[in-house]
Amino acid sequence: MADRVSKSLKNAKVNFIFYFLGLFFAFFSRRIFLECLGEEFVGLTLTLGSILGYLNLAELGISSSISYFLYKPLQGNDRREVADVLSLLGYLYRWIGLFILVAAVVISLFFPLIFGGKGLSMGIIYFAFASILGSQLIGYFINYREILLAADQKQYLVSVYYQSAGLVKTALQIALAYTWGNPYVWVAIEFVFGVIACAVLNWKINREYPWLHTDKSRGRELLRRYPEVMRKTRQVFVHRIKDFVLTKSDELFVFLFVSLKMVAYYGNYTMIATKISQLFTTVLNSVNAGVGNLVAEGNEELEQRVFWELTALRQAVAAIISYGLLMLLPSFIAIWVGEKYVLSPWVLILLVAYTFMNLTRAVVDIFNHAHGLYDDVWSCYVELGLNVAVTFTLGPLFGIAGILAGKLVSVGLIIMVWKPYYLYHRGFHIGVRQYWSGTLRYYAILLASAALAAATTMLIPLPEAANFVLWLLRAVVVMAIYLAFYLPMLWWFGRGARDCAHRLTTLLPHGLRPRH
Repeated sequence: MADRVSKSLKNAKVNFIFYFLGLFFAFFSRRIFLECLGEEFVGLTLTLGSILGYLNLAELGISSSISYFLYKPLQGNDRREVADVLSLLGYLYRWIGLFILVAAVVISLFFPLIFGGKGLSMGIIYFAFASILGSQLIGYFINYREILLAADQKQYLVSVYYQSAGLVKTALQIALAYTWGNPYVWVAIEFVFGVIACAVLNWKINREYPWLHTDKSRGRELLRRYPEVMRKTRQVFVHRIKDFVLTKSDELFVFLFVSLKMVAYYGNYTMIATKISQLFTTVLNSVNAGVGNLVAEGNEELEQRVFWELTALRQAVAAIISYGLLMLLPSFIAIWVGEKYVLSPWVLILLVAYTFMNLTRAVVDIFNHAHGLYDDVWSCYVELGLNVAVTFTLGPLFGIAGILAGKLVSVGLIIMVWKPYYLYHRGFHIGVRQYWSGTLRYYAILLASAALAAATTMLIPLPEAANFVLWLLRAVVVMAIYLAFYLPMLWWFGRGARDCAHRLTTLLPHGLRPRH
């Protein structure tokens, strides 16, 4: 137990450090790339990434299935089975990589139709696509063994080597973009550092596991030995493809219904919202394995208590982030990259609402996962269908706002309404009314505190955010006012908030179990 806690803390600490370093480089580099390489090129890289992301759906969730089969042999130090499982992964990934390569080549034949007249030469478009594709294929053909580090609670090693290479890569891209402004150089660096990171990480894996020898040629034999891999994969795949379309297709929809330039504009907003959300989810997700152990114990009373503690924590984080984005994001964008990049208030409101949903849904998702509840495959099709239908109806009419509306409708009905019912009915075996009585209370706290804080802020003569110093001063005052209203209301009316506060003081030494 102590060893698991030590590894978890090390993972969290390393991820936290690299998160802030990556955040700084992301914001600084975006402005340089927009100014030196152009809006169209930045939009191109985001769009190509989305195209390849769709092809990566061929992965089917195999890595999630494989990682499940690694936990037991790692615990029992069964090195032969670990090698067999990774050999099976290598075999499957080889075929997936070949499929992605062929599909990518076919799609690239249509680039003149897709990107023609967008202000970029076909040479840079194909060069960028080949570079990004090559970097991703490395993971399928060579770097598949990194899953072992994650399963063995050594994810910090992946972070150290990959993230370090990524930071050096970005710094070099910034310097050369500012000096030469040549997109070909930017793309070449992207690929070269992908190869370097792969080589270094594989060297480290060999050092950590010198006994590990995989054999992809035994793939067919091993697939017969582990038939559950494909069964689990089929269930996970439906959920994965649905989640991908909802979270990773923004750039493609904006490109289709608005313009390539607006992909970069909208990307500024989503990058900030995503980076801020990741700061907290990186830490909050550390409880996932503990929830699985808790559910396995079968203590329903304790399970309900932990559920509401985690709900209180997630709701608080989501409320604070959402209010901050709503009140401070436009002025930050104006100072960071310029007034022309500020989007309409409706886009901001819808994006904040979607961010709030994504942050608060995690607790129900974690408990559904811990209970092994994946057989509601129909809900994935409904959610995906709603998203596509609303997006294709409203996207051409309202642009980015219409695209976000599609996400809100689908996520609101399936994730925020159906999934809690599914968990309470199939997992907790109690009525869902209890969930809504507690959750609606959090929504009321959020809305009331936000209204009071916004009204109070309007009465205070704050200086305009003309630069980052004044923006930071304004941000401190705005958030302090909000917290002065929100935290007392959360403490008195939020179910599980007081238990959560107590838990935070004992979480590190005592894990998920409360004191008795």
